Amino acid sequence: MKKILFVMCIAAAMIVGCCKKDSQNPFFQTWTTPYGIPPFDEIKYEHYLPAFEKGIAQQKAEIEAICNNPEEPTFANTCEALEYSGELLYKVTMVFFPLKYACNSPEMEEIAEKVAPMLSAHSDDISLNAALFERIKIVYEKRNELNLEPVERRLLEEQYKGFVRGGANISEEKQPRFREINEKLSLLSLKFASNVLKASNDYKLVVEDETRLEGMPANALAAALDLGNRDEATKGKHVFTIQLPSYEPLLQFCKDRELRREMWTAYATRCLTGEFSNVEIIDEMVNLRLERAHMFDCNTHAAFVLENTMAKTPEAVENLLTQMWTPSLRKAKEEAAEYQKMIDAEGGDFKLQPYDWRFYTEKLRKEKYDIDEQELGAYLSLESVKNGAFEVSERLFGITFHLNPNLPKYYKDDNEVFEVKRNGEVIAILYMDYFPRESKGSGAWMTSFREQWYTQEGKNVIPIVKLVMNNAKPTAELPALLSFDQVETFFHEFGHGLHGMLANVKYRSLSGTNVSRDFVELPSQIMEHWASDPQVLKMYAKHWQTGEVIPDELIAKLEATATYGQGFINTELLASSFLDMIYHTITKPTKIALPEFEVNAMKQIGLISEIIPRHRSTYFTHIFTNSYDAGYYSYTWAAVLDSDAFEAFKEKGDVFDKETADLFRTFILEKGNTQDPMELYIQFRGKKPVIEPLLRNRGLL
Repeated sequence: MKKILFVMCIAAAMIVGCCKKDSQNPFFQTWTTPYGIPPFDEIKYEHYLPAFEKGIAQQKAEIEAICNNPEEPTFANTCEALEYSGELLYKVTMVFFPLKYACNSPEMEEIAEKVAPMLSAHSDDISLNAALFERIKIVYEKRNELNLEPVERRLLEEQYKGFVRGGANISEEKQPRFREINEKLSLLSLKFASNVLKASNDYKLVVEDETRLEGMPANALAAALDLGNRDEATKGKHVFTIQLPSYEPLLQFCKDRELRREMWTAYATRCLTGEFSNVEIIDEMVNLRLERAHMFDCNTHAAFVLENTMAKTPEAVENLLTQMWTPSLRKAKEEAAEYQKMIDAEGGDFKLQPYDWRFYTEKLRKEKYDIDEQELGAYLSLESVKNGAFEVSERLFGITFHLNPNLPKYYKDDNEVFEVKRNGEVIAILYMDYFPRESKGSGAWMTSFREQWYTQEGKNVIPIVKLVMNNAKPTAELPALLSFDQVETFFHEFGHGLHGMLANVKYRSLSGTNVSRDFVELPSQIMEHWASDPQVLKMYAKHWQTGEVIPDELIAKLEATATYGQGFINTELLASSFLDMIYHTITKPTKIALPEFEVNAMKQIGLISEIIPRHRSTYFTHIFTNSYDAGYYSYTWAAVLDSDAFEAFKEKGDVFDKETADLFRTFILEKGNTQDPMELYIQFRGKKPVIEPLLRNRGLL
């Protein structure tokens, strides 16, 4: 009796305590910040877990109310009710995960490890809720009689498909294992990403003798020295990391072959051995995915994933990759022969290796085309490139960008916040996060703190979009100067941003970038075409010191090199795409032993030894963390679309043709997932895409 009373007292204390905490937890408040931006400075680590727990509980209650509704299931009381449920959970999720990958910490990792199984279980609780699925199914089976608007019908169809793909038809006796697999995969994915980040941060190449850095650009040397000076142990020394702005210039320009080998080896063998090894994680993830696919009567994980894409089948993916592989590999072999010839002519007594490739690519480029990356980079300051992306967006889509330093920031340095306006009205908020830091993942990506949709009262909720990059930081002597590859990456991510910022969809789950993987890269990759267009270059490429516009001679050299090195570029990309598909087209449980599995996979496709996949298995975060499993081919699939789409502008003789831009905005950027993606593309283009523009653009015809 005393024990029961004691427990009751504790419970009462907890309730009082929770009420007090609720009043202090920003997630439980209505945000009064401008545009409802998350109040980042008020959010503490201790606020996340209670918000996740309460958000899950609230959505469970909302779903229970839907299931217990005595009225006959309708689109409004079932489908729309489900769509608008889980507001608090959405709110905390859309803050926590974007911040975790941009501002990670041991505290964030600990929270993620607790939250991942909770979210997995909650997702399964919804997908496997028989009563809820029955109501959805009743509405779905009557869809032709309901006189639904097209967007309503699309939501219903996507919800029904989501339940089926979420396991609603899996037999009851298999559901516990299904749940277990999903939970394990969510935790393994987190661990994989954490290992990559830690391994990347763990390695530093310290160069004490500056003479070993002969050939390196001044800005790369300054950045390496600046990094060295941040630590007393390396003060006055040059330090390089496995971040693209740091390692790539060393591999491109450094004449010291041993330094290149050392850097490349560290880069290419991350997470293969040691405390951050991802080998066992990959083995478990691949086999768990296969086991789950078998529950859906799919013989491979790829077959299950691709049902919900434009490609539809592994055979269609294989066909596309093979069409690109044959000419790409042929060109790569020609490039390798050229570089070997140069090595031999210099008296080099060695065979071309992967850590030599970028160096001799750059050397031959300069010899053939007299183009100097350092000379070009002087016209490609981060500020100029950013302004170029802004101006292109304004001329195409009529939007403008206005820096507002008074808006809340999630990180005190390295990010800016813009109001995005059309016709004087704010339609989106844009965060730009430019530079590497140890708490940030490598690469570049777009995400959102909030997506666009309309409330049930018809109010447009504007999106809050975030672009994350890892460009070289400015130094005391030089601004942040970009390579042309980094310029294309900037425009690429900006294209994703436009997809989110220009969304105009009734339902959040169909809005913006919530489209199939092989369609989502179209808006991003088409923007790369404007980055290299001569007319556009003259708009933004201006010398950081003099303001001089990039000269015609330099543009001509850049154009002349447009297809230079495409053998390597396409081959390493396609090799990763094949590697992804080989992992996910196994049909029976397989022991994934690395590096042997990857070596055999590359032999299978005939990859030459001088090139490795763009992403080796142990740091292939796209497919083991970022939901591109059986989907990395999407970059090539979308390249067919973007090359064909840009052709529409060229056919009009104006890369800023207003009619074509309006069609692209209306049917691609605004529509999200409200229609089948191929239908949307045809409405924009007037026909299906063809592969020839892509092959021509890459010099592979």
